[in-house]
This record gives sequence, C-alpha cells and structure tokens, in this order.
Amino acid sequence: MSLYGLMRTSTSGMAAQASRISIVAENVANANTVGYKGARAEFQSFFIGDGINNYNSGTVSAEAHRLVESQGGLTGTGNVTDLAIDGEGMMLVQDPNGGIFLTRSGSFTEDESGNLVNTAGFVLMGYPYNGTTPVVVANGFAGLVPINVSSLQLLAEPSTTGNLAANLPSGATAIPAANLPSTNSATAQYTAKTSLVVFGNLGEEITLDVYYSMTASGTWEATTYNAADAAAGGGFPYTSGPLSTDTLTFDPANGQLAGGSPTSITIPVPGGQNFNLDVSGMTQLATSFTILDATANGNAASVAEIVEISDEGLLFVAFANGSRRPLYQIPLATVPSPDRLSGLSGNVYSANSKSGNVRIGFPNSAGFGGMRSGTLEQSTTDIATEFTEMIDAQRTYTANSKVFQTGAELMDVLVNLKR
Repeated sequence: MSLYGLMRTSTSGMAAQASRISIVAENVANANTVGYKGARAEFQSFFIGDGINNYNSGTVSAEAHRLVESQGGLTGTGNVTDLAIDGEGMMLVQDPNGGIFLTRSGSFTEDESGNLVNTAGFVLMGYPYNGTTPVVVANGFAGLVPINVSSLQLLAEPSTTGNLAANLPSGATAIPAANLPSTNSATAQYTAKTSLVVFGNLGEEITLDVYYSMTASGTWEATTYNAADAAAGGGFPYTSGPLSTDTLTFDPANGQLAGGSPTSITIPVPGGQNFNLDVSGMTQLATSFTILDATANGNAASVAEIVEISDEGLLFVAFANGSRRPLYQIPLATVPSPDRLSGLSGNVYSANSKSGNVRIGFPNSAGFGGMRSGTLEQSTTDIATEFTEMIDAQRTYTANSKVFQTGAELMDVLVNLKR
C-alpha cells in the first residue's frame, strides 16, 4: 500500500467530515428560519484500480443533500399574509432582477411599493382573478404577476348582477297601452314602482326606477329608467327614454313566472356596465305589491384591505361597505424530485436537470397541498439529531487524523532510513 495513498485517503476523510460538520452548522444556525429545509451529508467513495503487487486506497467526498420534501411544523401567527403549505408544493417568488424561484418561506408583508415580500426580499407571485379561475401555464411562468396591494387603498366596482323579487297584485287594473311607462308620456301610469341603487364604473351611485304595469291578466310590463332623468318633482316624462322594457308573464295556476317568460332583465347602466337583474323570484298573487328581496353587487369607491387567503390560494379583499371579492389566486409549484432542487441564498430554490422541470397548479388540487393563511412553516432542523451528527462527525474526523498521523510517522521512518 502506498504511504502517499494512505495520507491522501485520510485527508479526503477529514475533508468529508469537515463538510459534514459544516452542514450541521448550517442546520443549527437555521433552526428558527421560517420554511428552512435541513440538509444531510451524503458520502461517495472513489476507488483506484488495484496494482499487481500492492493495494491503492481511494478517497471519499461529502455532498449536501437538502431534504426539501420534509414537512416542517405549522405555527399560527394571526397575520393574514403569513402563508404556509400543508403538503406538497412551493410558492413562487421573484427577485429584484425578475428571476422566479420556489420557496416555502412564507412570512410576507407589504413593502413601500405595495408588493407582498418575504423576509429575504422576494416578491410573492400570483394570477389576477377576474371572476373566473385563472388559466395556468402548467410548465412555465407566463401570466404570473407580483401581488401588489397598493392599489387596494381605494377601489370601486361597477354593478353587474342583482336580484329583485316582489309580488305583483293579481287583482290590479290593466293600464292602457297609450299610458304605459314605456311611452314616457306625461300621462304615463303604472301599477307598482320600486327603485334600486347600483354603481357605475367610477363607483358613483345610480338609482334605477323600475315600473311594473299590468297590461292584461297575467301579463306585466317591466320598464326601467335612470332616476336622474326624471321630471322636476320626479316621475314622467323622463328626459331620456327607458333603459329597458320587458314583458313578464305569469302562470294563473300558481302565480309563478310562466315557462316562456324571461327570468332576468338586462339593463345598460349609464356610465356603468350591463346590469343583469334576476327576476325569477317574481310572483303574481292576490295580495298587495310587496318587495321580497332587492340586491345589487358593486360598491362605491372605498378603502379595501386583505381579509382572507383561502386554502385554495384566493386572496380576498373587503371594502368599507362590507362587500368582498377575490383579486388574486396564488399558485404552487413542484418538480419531480424536489430534494434535487438547487438551493440559493434567501431560502429559495431553482429547478435543474436533476430535479426536473417545474409544474404549476393551485393549492388543494391534485399533487398540491393546501395553503394556510395566518400560519408559518417552521424549520425542519432537529437540534438533538444535529448534535448527534456533530459528535459522530467529530469522532470520525479524529480517527481520520490519527490515520494521517500514522502515515506521516511511517513516512518519517522511510525518509530517515540509512544504508
């Protein structure tokens, strides 16, 4: 056996154990780092081909293997923007240079620009929510935007849907065609009237006057006007014609809307959107005109704040008037081999050839865990285990040093041999 080989082998053993202790040191130092995934040393041996008359010892190396798939304990914080993942998947974050990475470090707060950033300065990414579930690019980052809440300070939402349910009196007197509200004449008559407040594109309140007029038994005309166009003192004639005119018909057997009758009315709101008013709850019974339900979505310009992030990753805001709506949906990402991801500063990871390509989906969908708002995932470091590793590495390092020392002593004997 070569003395140089002996010393080379023991030197590689000391270097490998030094790397092992370095990994232990990193784990211990990050025992309180949110979302930190502990690492362990994996050893690999390198053999040299045996000679004809002697044995040549090989070497050993140690490589850090990060246990990304391990689940850390979940701790409640009460802060809505603190996020943890219960199960598989990682959040997507962006660095100042625009690069997108994966992380489980979910302690997010609003920065001076209104972006949600974690303690390492990475911005949380998500998809804008426009009323329907966003379309995910499963194997890429297209469509992702930084989640920014600065614009939430003052928001207005135009009305698009509403509901109006009322009873129309079956014993009412029919209105002559020449005097129906749809004619907008000064002599216009009606059986019943109600008003409904909706909101325009800028959050302005718009009052709609809705007239109901019996035209024949079981048949009613529903006409809508902009209340702002009413004549002085209110009523007819309006300065502009009706916004909508529809005919409702009722089944005389039960007083419900007949099969051929419309169940919704589309009203173009001045300065707003087309407003779809659900009237399926209208009835015609032998009693007075009675409002049963009247609602409209939308809101005036008001302060908004984040109130909830659901287990599916939907970020909801609430307005001063009590309404709420989702603005973003936060996705998760995974790779075929998470433990092979490349770890980077800031407790983030990037995909590589060993980990496989990134796949994106939503929390609580197939292959992804649930998102927990007001919760943080703790470090996976176990101090007791790390101390055991450290003691064993120290003992093994000492043993390798003794082998090296023995080789050095034998080398001295060889050098000092006399003829």
